[in-house]
Parts: sequence; structure tokens; C-alpha cells
Amino acid sequence: MMAQDSMAAQDSMAQDSSESLENRRKQLRFRSWHRGMREMDLLMGSFADAHVPGFDAAQLDRYEALLELSDPDLYNWMTSREPVPAEHDTDVMRLLTQFRFTPRQGS
Repeated sequence: MMAQDSMAAQDSMAQDSSESLENRRKQLRFRSWHRGMREMDLLMGSFADAHVPGFDAAQLDRYEALLELSDPDLYNWMTSREPVPAEHDTDVMRLLTQFRFTPRQGS
């Protein structure tokens, strides 16, 4: 009986973890679409829609750190106007600089 209880607790923890990860993804996608500069809303929101659902927890951490940065810095890095500083040159930033925005229907 104790083994079943232990397995049930592990299943519950795994479900809570996946639910919290999914909630975090939703929050990051929302933040990506509501940055303040319309251009960055479109770029970051579209990127988030395309990539955030597949990010693991560590990638979500790195993406969230990028969301804390200023729009002008991110825009300049994304458009190659300025080089990406070493401390922000991560797998997620590389995906972001390679991302190409395509307008959605109704955008």
C-alpha cells in the first residue's frame, strides 16, 4: 500500500510540475505580446507562439531573462544592428535572432 501511495504522490508532483510549467509558458507568451512597443509585441509574441511551447524549464528561464531586457536592446540584437553581448548569447537568443516574423491573419 505504501508503494502505491508513493507512486501516487510522485504522479501528483509530476502533474503539478507540468501544470506549473504550462502556466509559466502561458504567462511568458502573454508578456511577449504585451511589451509596449508594437513592433516588439509582434516580434516577441510571434516568437513566443512558435517556440515557447517546446521550451524546457531552463530555456524558459533564459527566455524570461531576455524579457526583462529593454526593447531597444533586443530589437538591435534581433536586427543585427548591434552584436549580442556574450552574457546574453544563449541558445534562446540565437533562436530569437534567427526568427523571421511573418504576419498572422488579422495582425
